Amino acid sequence: MIASIPSPSSNMLFGRIHMYGVMIALGVLAGVWLGRRRWGQRGHDPDDMADVAVWAVPAGLIGARLYHVITDWPSRYSGGRWWPDVFMIWRGGLGIPGGIVLGTAAGVIVGKYILKLDVKEGMDTLAPSIPLAQAIGRLGNWFNQELFGRPSNLPWAVEIDAAHRPVAFQNQATYHPTFLYEAVWNLGVVGVLIWIDRKRVLRSGKIFPLYVGLYFAGRFWVESIRIDNATLIGGYRVNTLLSLGMITLSTIWFLWGGFRRSPEDRALALAVPPFSREPVGSDDIGGSDGIDVRVDSGATDEAEAIAESDDGVAEAGPEVDGPLPEVGASEADERDVADGIDPDQGS
Repeated sequence: MIASIPSPSSNMLFGRIHMYGVMIALGVLAGVWLGRRRWGQRGHDPDDMADVAVWAVPAGLIGARLYHVITDWPSRYSGGRWWPDVFMIWRGGLGIPGGIVLGTAAGVIVGKYILKLDVKEGMDTLAPSIPLAQAIGRLGNWFNQELFGRPSNLPWAVEIDAAHRPVAFQNQATYHPTFLYEAVWNLGVVGVLIWIDRKRVLRSGKIFPLYVGLYFAGRFWVESIRIDNATLIGGYRVNTLLSLGMITLSTIWFLWGGFRRSPEDRALALAVPPFSREPVGSDDIGGSDGIDVRVDSGATDEAEAIAESDDGVAEAGPEVDGPLPEVGASEADERDVADGIDPDQGS
């Protein structure tokens, strides 16, 4: 074998902190950061997304743990002292599908009924934040040496210690790093969602179902090469069947009512693009909300012309150096006067 990815010798930081929890926390922080930034770029208060996260993140963790315990109950928790084990999340065991469902539900309730936000816009804004958090959190499985796939001799195969290998594969040292495959897939989903959102071709509220469909499409093929213990239904892993179901539901959600903006709506959306507002530091001039608004150069020139005029009104015509020439009466007026006709009198 030419190369492989070594596994960490320990899953602890400073001998006290579980790296699984550290990666989950870093993923949450990265997701909240991206959500705040994108919400601020849309012209809203970035702290709105932090307020949503206060409720959505704990709900997501609870949902993820509940999903894991329920789906793994027959193989892991049905016998012996299961009660303390269900709370030991540092050993692994967060089911992402449950986290998506319960976390999204909490976020929608808080955003709609407490913060009075536009739910569709909020979900589209946060859609790339979730796979970003998932990608970073998946690295916690690397520290725990879990959720790997079939044996592999590929250069990027991950080395697994004998204590963590399945009984049937004790003689195999390297395996498909399915946790890494999922992490890389999720980063790709982040990029695709942000890119499509910039194009403004999708109707409001359609970025989120696109995320759901893309995530579970990746999860489907990752599940096909995993060999860890899992509950089976009809001979298929439960997460494989769930992925198919979620792909179907997200497709219906995405297509329901149409997904493309009308040309007029897209033109209006592009007139104020979501990324035309860049966060600035406290030393920059951008208003009390810390947002610097980019203005079209033509509009800037016009605003400067108005600001520089004495009476606040832009003056038309070229600027002329020196005294203005005196304007006399027209030749026609001079002839009228000569003929004794009053030029101010109408005909």
